[in-house]
Amino acid sequence: MSFQGRLHRYAVSLRRGLHILASPVKGDNGRGGLFIQAYRGYGSRDRVFLMGQVFRQPGFGASWREDRLRRDLIDLLRRLLRKPIVGASVRVRYKDTDTLVSSDRHGFFRVDMALGEMPSDVCWHQVDLSLDNPVDERASTIGEFYTPLPSARHGVISDIDDTVVYTGVANTFMMMWRLFAQGAESRVVFPGVPALYQAFHEGREGGASNPLFYVSRGPWSIYDVLVEVFHRNRIPGGPILILREWGMKRGSLLPRRARDHKLDAIRHILAIYPDMQFVLVGDSGQHDPETYLRVLRENPGRILSIYIRDVSNTPERTQAIAALADETRTAGCDLTLAADNIAMAEHAASQALIADSAVAAVREEQCEMEERDN
Repeated sequence: MSFQGRLHRYAVSLRRGLHILASPVKGDNGRGGLFIQAYRGYGSRDRVFLMGQVFRQPGFGASWREDRLRRDLIDLLRRLLRKPIVGASVRVRYKDTDTLVSSDRHGFFRVDMALGEMPSDVCWHQVDLSLDNPVDERASTIGEFYTPLPSARHGVISDIDDTVVYTGVANTFMMMWRLFAQGAESRVVFPGVPALYQAFHEGREGGASNPLFYVSRGPWSIYDVLVEVFHRNRIPGGPILILREWGMKRGSLLPRRARDHKLDAIRHILAIYPDMQFVLVGDSGQHDPETYLRVLRENPGRILSIYIRDVSNTPERTQAIAALADETRTAGCDLTLAADNIAMAEHAASQALIADSAVAAVREEQCEMEERDN
């Protein structure tokens, strides 16, 4: 590619990246003031959980067209300057049910609401969010939550960092550079992940629409970028739980202690769906194997399989995980330490978690992505 061609590509990529980074503040059309940002949640036939944050953001640039670069630059500046609102009262409504929740010292609020009227048989549902105090009718917004369809056979809970995306990509600027500036030449997602996760979603016979839940140790600022990464790589969408900067007090649903936050998130998902079994996917670099073994012990018969991507490359860690695998096998569940997604797919097919044909699809996709990256 010529120098001018590369320069043009970088300019276009920068433009796309800026638009995504600026997107969280665009819901107010530049007016400024109070603003509710809702993150995708999840629910069941009788309960819904979602998170959000209340901000006060500056208002300027509203007269500039949305499709212009300077508007994105202004909105990015507004995002950097916005301030969280402490103690805001957020009204949450779903059909005939409503509740009132408060934001914490970081502006975060948590909705864990019993439903009076059950969701219909579709995956995604909407809740209305508005401010009771301080009052600002313009701050109302729509939140989304996911409920599994009756066809779902099991759920999948997956780590993101070092499991779906590469080390260091769970950093806003690194991910933006790889996703937009480097484009197809960059490694953002592990080869074979899209095909494997689509196979998990489809199930053994196809059309199961098994739900996928994603957890990340990255900051909330990367949320919108992760959504874009999933969309661009055709990874099945689902609730993304960011496990940093929750701002909750210790002892609440999702505490901020690094070692416990993933365990508590998984416990909550299993509590929302008491009749559903799950597949757990993680990596060997952190505490995923130990955390998943604890989940298995606490929930006998509910964990179908555990998949751990081997990223540690040390004999000591490999031996430690092999010992954990012996424990999980004794508890009636396989822990598979896999070098790549092909190994995961082969085991998943042998356990009737995905279609046999999906193994070839994962292998083909992984080979194509690796050839493209080399």
